[in-house]
Amino acid sequence: MKKTLIAISSVSMLFLGGCEGSYPTKGEAVASGGESKAEMKAEAKPELTEDAKTALAQAQADVKAAKAKKALWTTSDEALKKAESATAEFDSKAVIKNAKVASEQAKLGIEQTSYPVTTNPPLTTNK
Repeated sequence: MKKTLIAISSVSMLFLGGCEGSYPTKGEAVASGGESKAEMKAEAKPELTEDAKTALAQAQADVKAAKAKKALWTTSDEALKKAESATAEFDSKAVIKNAKVASEQAKLGIEQTSYPVTTNPPLTTNK
């Protein structure tokens, strides 16, 4: 359901983004509020994409679950920290990349807890 909603919103954004190119793009062009487009872009705050926000939330949940089961790998924790630091820079690509790594590593850590514990066989001496 979420993927369908994301796909529909992405297509809608692409469609509406095409409308922007039909207007004059000169810096002198005045928007409806009396400000130029350049001024409006300067005031706009950068944001993470919805995909980045979703990936980060999923990674945080997966890492939390791995911590609860004492199965957290250091690679997962490091990747989550990188993803969270990328949010400060509004780097959606880096957030998604690191969040996916963190999530995958956390899930693998949890899966590893179901593996059987192995022991070394006793050493035999040849006399």
